[in-house]
Amino acid sequence: MSETRQTVTFNEPLQLTKGQWMVLLAAFLGWMFDGFEIGLFPVVARPALQSMLGVNDGGVAKWMGYITACFLLGAAAGGLLFGWLGDRIGRIRAMSLSILVYSLFTAVGYFAQVPWHLAATRFIAALGMGGEWALGVALVMECWPERWRPLLAGLIGAAANLGMLLVSWVAMLAPVTVDSWRWFFLMGALPALLVFFIRLGVPESEKWKRAVTLQVINPLREIFGPTMLKTTCLGIVFASIALIGTWGSIQWIPLWVDQMTGGKIPGAKAVVQMASSFGAVVGCLIGPLLGGRIGRRPTYFILCLASLVVCAFLFRVLHEYNTLFVCVTFLAGLCTASFYGWFPLYLPELFPTRIRATGQGVCYNFGRIFAAVGALAGGSLVQYFDGSYARAGSVITLIYVAGLCVIWLAPETKGRSLPD
Repeated sequence: MSETRQTVTFNEPLQLTKGQWMVLLAAFLGWMFDGFEIGLFPVVARPALQSMLGVNDGGVAKWMGYITACFLLGAAAGGLLFGWLGDRIGRIRAMSLSILVYSLFTAVGYFAQVPWHLAATRFIAALGMGGEWALGVALVMECWPERWRPLLAGLIGAAANLGMLLVSWVAMLAPVTVDSWRWFFLMGALPALLVFFIRLGVPESEKWKRAVTLQVINPLREIFGPTMLKTTCLGIVFASIALIGTWGSIQWIPLWVDQMTGGKIPGAKAVVQMASSFGAVVGCLIGPLLGGRIGRRPTYFILCLASLVVCAFLFRVLHEYNTLFVCVTFLAGLCTASFYGWFPLYLPELFPTRIRATGQGVCYNFGRIFAAVGALAGGSLVQYFDGSYARAGSVITLIYVAGLCVIWLAPETKGRSLPD
């Protein structure tokens, strides 16, 4: 074991170091397992809630909305808490803590007896999930050469969707039932092993080390101060639009398919989640690469327009589970998740190093507060429309219209270096 931690340097941008690869691997795995934990609940929700309540689809949708809202609020709080910690104590230590929190408290869901137990464990686990994103993105973007940023943003964004794809694959091999759902939560403890690798082998950001020695850091005061307030608010709006579209509608697709098939096709939920997740992996790679080619603002506009069109077709036209439905679900996953490759590219470019983890964490995860409202609204709309997930989804996804307008208020950062 080494007594000193390796430091990533930037003197030779064309030659990548072992430390830089370790940083990328740690952030990629951390966010992949984060995605695994996120994708877990939509798969187990219906059998878990039915085993506890024995209620109809409207009741399940209502509790699904409550628990999803708790998760999103926890992620927002975690983005603030762990982002602040990352700017104060370092990216590595804060990221290790965030992974421990989300892995251990996901596993605690195994012991849930009533729906509010699930809500509580999802809230606490989400603290870690919300924090890990901001820390991993900040660490990678600060340690790798500038020219790699679009590709790195895509890889980090795709990591979470690979985790969701892994959940779908596991659920296909062993379909979730009212008797087996608890074991899926217990699998959530596995990412805790990643902490040992991070603590022993991953170097701290040299940029953060330099920034923290130059001045006293008060990140919360600065991101909401007069200089950064507009930037922070715009970042929150951009994240809110994408997250509301996902959590208010796309996350309901497995439940919609279960309802559509009457539960008679056990693997149907896993198939559509796998299609959506695979599409999301592709979308997360396309989003930042397109942003690097044509600019950040035009790319966001295109992503909103594509999401609006595809979701309108999915929710307004398709009403039968078949091959076409699975293919359009793939496209919906691609379009709506491409934002999650765009965010790791754009948000770090808005904030200087000393407040980067807090700033991008607040933007992305405060967007989850509004997404929590969207999730609650989605659950209420399902009830209002007599259990119709399609009609509820068609209303919620109109949020992308707002994105077509507000993106032009933001600065274009294509071709600029990360601010120091």
